[in-house]
Amino acid sequence: MSAFEALMWRMETDAHLRSTMTVVDILDRAPDWRRLVAAHDWASRLIPRFRQRVQEPALQLGPPTWVDDGNFDLHYHLQRVALPEPGNERQLFDLAQAEAMAPFDRARSPWRALLIEGLEGGRAAYLLKLHHSVTDGQGGIQLLALLHSRKREPSPEKAAPDARTGEETDALRLLRSQAQRAVLDAPLAAARGARGAVELCAGFVRRPWDGARRAAEFGRSLQRVLAPPSTPPSPLLARRSLSWHFEAMDVPLDDLKRAGKAAGGSLNDAYIAALLGAFRRYHERLGSPIDALPMAMPISLRSGDHPMGGNRFAGARFSAPVGVEDPAERIRIVHEFVLNVREEPAIDALGFAAPTLNRLPAPVVAQWYAGQTAKLDLQASNVAGLPWEAYIAGAKIERMLPFGPVPGCAVMVTLLSYAGTCCIGVNCDPASVTDPPLFMDCLRNGLEEVLALGAPAVASSAG
Repeated sequence: MSAFEALMWRMETDAHLRSTMTVVDILDRAPDWRRLVAAHDWASRLIPRFRQRVQEPALQLGPPTWVDDGNFDLHYHLQRVALPEPGNERQLFDLAQAEAMAPFDRARSPWRALLIEGLEGGRAAYLLKLHHSVTDGQGGIQLLALLHSRKREPSPEKAAPDARTGEETDALRLLRSQAQRAVLDAPLAAARGARGAVELCAGFVRRPWDGARRAAEFGRSLQRVLAPPSTPPSPLLARRSLSWHFEAMDVPLDDLKRAGKAAGGSLNDAYIAALLGAFRRYHERLGSPIDALPMAMPISLRSGDHPMGGNRFAGARFSAPVGVEDPAERIRIVHEFVLNVREEPAIDALGFAAPTLNRLPAPVVAQWYAGQTAKLDLQASNVAGLPWEAYIAGAKIERMLPFGPVPGCAVMVTLLSYAGTCCIGVNCDPASVTDPPLFMDCLRNGLEEVLALGAPAVASSAG
């Protein structure tokens, strides 16, 4: 487990900071249960992480570690339930949010899946929830691509390795092992450090001004990255609770792309601009207009040579221009911010600091982090999903709805593209957003005004 992932795992001493990612697939029919069980067994053997649990060393004196779970029970992780009649989408979301809010059993592998039958129209749903320490959103899609198929028919030729046997590792044994490894690695680490210091000094002697300039640039970048948004949080969204509320909608992928391009931006810029338009309308409708709000978005650090899964992202915060009424101008502002922040040398500041933060008591770090996220009104994420239509155990996936965690902020919105559609999942704290139907109406209006930028002009004819 990386130092950054260990932070996410340990900060859950504060329940507001639970890092559970949830995907809800809407299926055209109920999948074959035996095939579904077999698919999960196959995937959990192909990807060992899904048969591993997290082991903390005694007194948390070292980093938590993934170990093979000798008590792995697939029937605990994969279960089936049925919605009561009429089986509408609101009932589905109520069930999904309750499952997402339930904490993981930390003695088991941190994932669960549900087959949800009884959805109206003869449909069903598949829910998968993962702890964020397993992977980020993009890594999760890589894993889902293995579980999902491109056809209804089974693929009996698929092979996977045998399940690994569990490790007999407890807290004291892990601490002893880590201490022994640290002693053995100390000479090599010291040699690497000495070599690095010599190379750094030699480089500084050869090019003193270059070294000083890079150090100064990094320092200024660190200041910019760590500085909180200058905008205070919205008083309308100030309250917080431990509850989550799910909503969802979707828009055509190509339409959102065209809208972003029409204003000189990207699909992501158009998406963020639509969210900001929604927040402006929501505040105006409730008689509390604002000009800006503090928000955050993840910036992917993943490249083509990174292994599957894991977490490869950094967070960026800024004062979002809610009060700018022109959607094209909002797109341009967002576009410029994203371009600039990607060039920040210190963009991964939390990743740099994670090894040090992990040496502090977890409640202290959690209290500090909660103080940061509570000052954010919005977090928004955009994940590139499967471009092709997918199936699971014979059922076709019609929509793939993403719901990110609300780590102390008021609203988390996630866009996941799937087979030409942008599925948008909204997870809001009901203590902050007290009128979710109104908020969703404002989101529809915000998307409509942005999509209008890319709509073809209608030619008029003279009589």
